[in-house]
Amino acid sequence: MKFDVLTLFPEMFKSLDESIIGRAKEKGLIEINLINIRDFSKNKHKKVDDTPYGGGAGMVMMPDVVYDAYSSVKDDKAKVIYLSPQGKVLNQDKVKELSKENHLILLCGHYEGIDQRVLDEIVDEEISIGDYVLTGGELPAMVLIDSVSRYVQGVLSEDSTNEESFSSNLLEYPQYTRPEEFRGKKVPEVLISGHHENIRKWREEKSLEVTKKKRPDLLK
Repeated sequence: MKFDVLTLFPEMFKSLDESIIGRAKEKGLIEINLINIRDFSKNKHKKVDDTPYGGGAGMVMMPDVVYDAYSSVKDDKAKVIYLSPQGKVLNQDKVKELSKENHLILLCGHYEGIDQRVLDEIVDEEISIGDYVLTGGELPAMVLIDSVSRYVQGVLSEDSTNEESFSSNLLEYPQYTRPEEFRGKKVPEVLISGHHENIRKWREEKSLEVTKKKRPDLLK
């Protein structure tokens, strides 16, 4: 899967060179290209924003600079996503849907946003990671890349994604590992019984119990 990220701050994405996503990149399972929007400024000072028409606080990213950055990676088959607090909130169903795409172009806004004309011209969908405002779209873009990449074939084992939180509209059951006893608390007996059917039932019950306690809204 290919991700092209249009951003003013490509250096923020260094964390994606680590852990599971970093290994997926090394194996060629995913490709992450960082396109610096500032490189497409025609201004000698590399200016990419200006004051908003109609007045108001902050600055707005100019449409021509953003469009030229987009044109450098334009692909008629690519889906263009603008990371914005006005978008639909990202959830696991959307993550799975996006993982079926071959090419995603992620547009990261900054300042007071991006000129609406270029958004109307190039964006297919707006996505938010929550009902709050961040300083830019870089962190949401990283969240989207991480969550979507986990569903790309070969990045994780199939069992890892089938049995995690939200996979069946339930939260994941509690996990335990060695030592068998920690500060007087023991691992549940069923998990060391070797009885796979009982373990499966226990995990289903615990998933339901955890969901009722922490996220009852998921059961509605």
